[in-house]
Amino acid sequence: MSRARAVEWELRLPGQPSLTVHDNHWVNGERDLVLHKPTVVPEMPATLSNLHNRLRSGICATERQGELRIMVFPTYVDTHGRPRIKKSLTTWNLTNAMGLHHLKELSAREGVSFTAAFDRLDLPPVDLDDPQHEKPLQHALFFPAADDETPVIAFVRFRIMPVLRHIGWLSPTDA
Repeated sequence: MSRARAVEWELRLPGQPSLTVHDNHWVNGERDLVLHKPTVVPEMPATLSNLHNRLRSGICATERQGELRIMVFPTYVDTHGRPRIKKSLTTWNLTNAMGLHHLKELSAREGVSFTAAFDRLDLPPVDLDDPQHEKPLQHALFFPAADDETPVIAFVRFRIMPVLRHIGWLSPTDA
């Protein structure tokens, strides 16, 4: 069993209990993000409670020196109220699920790019100005290794915010 050093990020919404995201840096070299489950969980809808310590997002190195990658797998809530992830979407479906302006905001950060997770010839280009709706693929956000904020912002946008909207803690138009 490996140990981790967690960098904590707190997410606060007016009138709601705060949520803590752990950016775990594991002794074995791995890194991931997760909604941390506190010892005492404050009162909250079961759907959000079910997200605690689940649906981690891994962060890994790429072939380019000093670059990391986080997969963009958005959360949705199934018919039983359980958070799930969707791994493969057309870029058009992904922009509709996450909000085009959120993806553009993330990819506009210095040194950040949003593209297909894997470099394959049969995959269509990822273009946020003209999102393709023909072929589902896995998307990823590439960012500089020194950038600690981008993966956390991305994790909140694609893992936590869809659940917060589902339970009514955020409206569909909330940033």
